[in-house]
Amino acid sequence: MPKKSARPTDFETAIPTLGECKIPSPMKYCRFTPDDAIAAIHFNKYVDDGVGLDATLNFEIAGPRAKTYFDTSKTKLAIATCGGLCPGINDVIRSIVMEAYHNYNVSAVLGVRFGLQGFIPSYGHPIWELTPDKVADIHLFGGTMLGSSRGHQSPDEVVDALERMNVNALFIIGGDGTMRAAQRIQDEAAKRRLKISIIGIPKTIDNDINFVFKSFGFDTAVEKATEAIQCAHTEATGAPGGIGMVKLMGRESGFIAAQATLALKEVNFVLVPEVPFALEGDNGLLLALERRLRTRNHAVLVVAEGAGQDLCDVSGKQDASGNPVLGDICATLRSSISKYFKEKGMDYTLKFIDPSYIIRSVPANANDRVYCGLLGQHAVHAAMAGKTGMVVSMIRGNYVHLPLPLVVGGRRRINVNSDYWRAVMESTGQLMYMNHCRADAS
Repeated sequence: MPKKSARPTDFETAIPTLGECKIPSPMKYCRFTPDDAIAAIHFNKYVDDGVGLDATLNFEIAGPRAKTYFDTSKTKLAIATCGGLCPGINDVIRSIVMEAYHNYNVSAVLGVRFGLQGFIPSYGHPIWELTPDKVADIHLFGGTMLGSSRGHQSPDEVVDALERMNVNALFIIGGDGTMRAAQRIQDEAAKRRLKISIIGIPKTIDNDINFVFKSFGFDTAVEKATEAIQCAHTEATGAPGGIGMVKLMGRESGFIAAQATLALKEVNFVLVPEVPFALEGDNGLLLALERRLRTRNHAVLVVAEGAGQDLCDVSGKQDASGNPVLGDICATLRSSISKYFKEKGMDYTLKFIDPSYIIRSVPANANDRVYCGLLGQHAVHAAMAGKTGMVVSMIRGNYVHLPLPLVVGGRRRINVNSDYWRAVMESTGQLMYMNHCRADAS
C-alpha cells in the first residue's frame, strides 16, 4: 500500500440515501450495478492536478440498481440549469428526459426556467413540461433550452417550490457555486425530512470543480480554442514582429489554456492564474517577448482571463455569483507591450482574439455528447435509487457518485509541480525566454 500523506477519512465518500430500495426496477435488458459496487481509486498529488491528496478513496459506482426507491410511474422530476453557458448542457437535459421517460416511465419531467430563479414566484418564470418530443433535437444547438441565471436564491424558497410541485427528484446542472447551492437545498430538504433526491451534474467550462477531472464541454472548449490559436499564429507569422494574443476562459484555473497549448504546439507563452509573472525586469514577460521576436520574428501568447490579476486595475467588486470581478489582463498586456516596444524602437504588429463567448455557446462535439449522455443517464439511475446530496462524474474511466461536500470542498487548479505542467512548458519553450519560470515549474 502506498504511503499516504492524508487520511481517507478526511475525504468522506459515503452517499446519503432517502431510504431502502424495495421496488423492482422497470428497466429491462439491463445489467444492474450491485448496491455495494465500489471503485477504489488512488490519487497522487503530483499527477492528479489540484487534489493535493496521496491516498486511495472508495467511491460508489454509478449505474442502474435492481430495485428503486421511487415508484417510477408516479415520480415527478425537475431540471434546472445555472451559471454560465457551456457546450453540452442541452445534451444533458435531453439525456435525462429520454432516460426518465423511456426506461423508467416517469409521470413527468419539469423544466425550470432561468436557473433557480424559476422556483421563486416573484420572478414569474413559467415551468415547462419536458417530453421526448420537446427535447429530441436540442442537442443540435448550443446554450440551454431552459435558460440560466446567476446569483443567490433562498434554499427555503426553492424547497417550498419543490414541495408545492410534488417534485421527487431535482437535477441541478451547474458549476462550483451551483453545487454549493445544491448542497444548501439538500440540507434544507433533509431538515424538513422530505424525500426529495438532489442530484448535481457538474458543469464548468474551466474544468475546475473539485474531484471532477473532466467536466462536460471541456473537450469542445479546447477544440474551439485551438482554432482561435491557429488564427493567431497565422496572423503572427504574416507580419514582421507579429504577435498573436488569445484570451481564454480560466478565472482561477488555467486548464483550457494549458490543454489548448498542448493540443496545437504553436503557443510560445501561456499565462495562467496558477503561475505569477512579472512584466518588467530581467525575468519579465516583456523582455522574454523581445527575445522571442528578435530570434524568431513572431510570437503567440495564450492568456487565461484570471492570469496576472496582481498587475491589473481591479474594482474589488463581485459578480452575481459572488466571484471577484476580474481585471482585464489582456488590456494591461497590450498597453505594456506598446509602451515597451516604443521605448525600444522596435516595430511590431499585435492581433488580439477573444473567442470566449463563441466557445461557450457552440454545440458540443462528439466526445462531449457521449459524455453528456452518460452523465444524464447515471444521474437518473442515482435519483431513482434514492441517492441524494451527490453529483455524477467520471474518474479513471469509472462513472461514480461523489458526495456534494467533497465536490464543494475546494477548487481544482493546475499543479505547477506536476508532469502535466512540465509538458506544457516543454511545448511552449517559454522557459528559454522567462528564466523565472524555471523555479516555478521545477
